Amino acid sequence: MNTIQQNVGQILSEIPANVKVVAAAKSRTSAEVREVIEAGITIIGENYLQESQKIITEIGTKANWHFIGHIQKNKVKYIVPLFDMVETVDTIELAAIIDKISVRHNKTMNVLIEINSARESQKYGVMPENAKLLIEKICTLENIKIQGLMTMGPFLDDPEGLRIYFRQTKALFEEFKNLKLPNVEMRYLSMGMSDSYLIAIEEGANMVRIGTKIFGPRSY
Repeated sequence: MNTIQQNVGQILSEIPANVKVVAAAKSRTSAEVREVIEAGITIIGENYLQESQKIITEIGTKANWHFIGHIQKNKVKYIVPLFDMVETVDTIELAAIIDKISVRHNKTMNVLIEINSARESQKYGVMPENAKLLIEKICTLENIKIQGLMTMGPFLDDPEGLRIYFRQTKALFEEFKNLKLPNVEMRYLSMGMSDSYLIAIEEGANMVRIGTKIFGPRSY
C-alpha cells in the first residue's frame, strides 16, 4: 500500500502546476493531515465542524482550511473564525449570516458558490439558472469575497459522464468572470474528486478535492 507521501507525490506529478489540491480530510486524524502538509499539499478540506475543530487548533496556520461540507446556519459562528474559505455557499440567507459573523471577527471570508450542476433534488447547491441572481445579491455583502464556483456532479459508475456537468459549470464560471461585479473575483473553479479530478482538470477545473486517493480507504 502506498503511503500518503507517495500518493501526494503521484498526484502532484500528474496535474498542472496551477491546479490547487484540496485534501478532503473527512474522518482523518491530525497525524494523517500533518503527513499531507509535509508532503506538499497545504489546503485541507473539512466536512464537519466538530471533528475539524481539534485538528485545526492543533495544526493551525501550517495549512489553509476550506470548509467543503454543507453548513448548518447555527454553526456559522464557529466556522467563520476557523476557516479560510467556505466552498459551499448556496443561498443568500447563508451568505448573510457568514457576512454578519465575519464583521464581528473583522474578517473578509472567501467563498465559492456551490452549483447544483445536475439539478439533483437531494443535493445542495444553487440551480445553474439561479446562480447569477444569487451572486448579484451576495456581492453586495462587504465582508464576503466570492472567489469562484464549486460543483459536485452526480455519483456515476463512469466518471466520464461528469464532463457535461463540469463543462456547464465552467461556462458559468466564464460568464460570471465577465460580469465585473464588486467583491467577485472568479479565481477558482473547484470540480472533481478522487475518481474524476483528471477529467475535471481537462474541463477547466483549477481546484480539485481529493480524499481517498491521498489518504487511502477509510477504516470504517
